[in-house]
Amino acid sequence: MRHNKYGRKFSRPCGARKALLKGLLNSLFEHEKIQTTEAKAKAIRPLAERLITLARNDTQASRRLAFARLGQKKVVKRLFDSIAPRYQERKGGYTRILHLGMRRGDAAKMAQIQLV
Repeated sequence: MRHNKYGRKFSRPCGARKALLKGLLNSLFEHEKIQTTEAKAKAIRPLAERLITLARNDTQASRRLAFARLGQKKVVKRLFDSIAPRYQERKGGYTRILHLGMRRGDAAKMAQIQLV
């Protein structure tokens, strides 16, 4: 039984799953919206919210923590310089998930996750 177990596995080993989520987060912060499966969108939503909350406090320590989670200097700079200042007055809820229907090839539920 999976009592108190958090997160989705996506039928991948740990390293591949972490790389998948890191890539999705980088794409989300770079393009401000991405289209993916509904399960992946729901998995990256809390991670993105935490990173934006971290970026609202612009210190060297928070930049290092964000870089450790994202791994790209360009994306971290964009997160701290252009994305986080927009949400200084907002308490939370920085992302939105829009349901798009089924994917044609395998009927997977598709969704678009975007920054509000």
